[in-house]
Amino acid sequence: MNSFETDIGRAILSRGFAAGVLLEILILFTAGFDSDLFRMTVPVLCTLPYSTAWLADYQSGFIKAYLPRSGVTAYILGKILACGISGGAVEVLGGWLYVSLKSIENVPLKNVESVPWSPLLIFISGMLWAVVAAVLAALSNSRYITYGGAFVLYYILVILHERYFHTLYCLYPYEWLAPEHTWLFDEWGVVFLVTGLILILICLYDVILRRCIEGV
Repeated sequence: MNSFETDIGRAILSRGFAAGVLLEILILFTAGFDSDLFRMTVPVLCTLPYSTAWLADYQSGFIKAYLPRSGVTAYILGKILACGISGGAVEVLGGWLYVSLKSIENVPLKNVESVPWSPLLIFISGMLWAVVAAVLAALSNSRYITYGGAFVLYYILVILHERYFHTLYCLYPYEWLAPEHTWLFDEWGVVFLVTGLILILICLYDVILRRCIEGV
């Protein structure tokens, strides 16, 4: 059984994914890419499609029937990759639809936005915070912590940068969405940093879930 294909299908076709896209469009029409509203909702909307998938399988007992057919490694990778990809896709699809609707209205985006939008950076940021939420789900077994924990960590990083560590822009979540400083390799410097964080979190998720699965 191809666990990843099953998981990505469940994630993309979920009500959470549709709700995330619609909310993203609404937020962008209300405030735009260069608003705090958009930036602060990134770690929330990306968690809606699939961040609690492990909890759903575990708490319902479905994992007992599914795991022998997929294998442990395939199961874990399918869950975390589908979570990250669908989380990033929510942000990008919502942004793309917003830009497309603006173009239909014949309103040039540069006239309504003071910063350019980067699909790559928005996708990778959404993927990061979706993976963070999945790790928190595995650690806590709580849906409330899953949906709210990523936002709390995001907000802490924002506060730490804006109030105390102004020069530490590499760990400023806003900078990952629309860089205002000069990065090594430009936009790709952000991508490399965030991708590194995602890989670390995937390894952590793997360790946590293997321990949880041992007790199933």
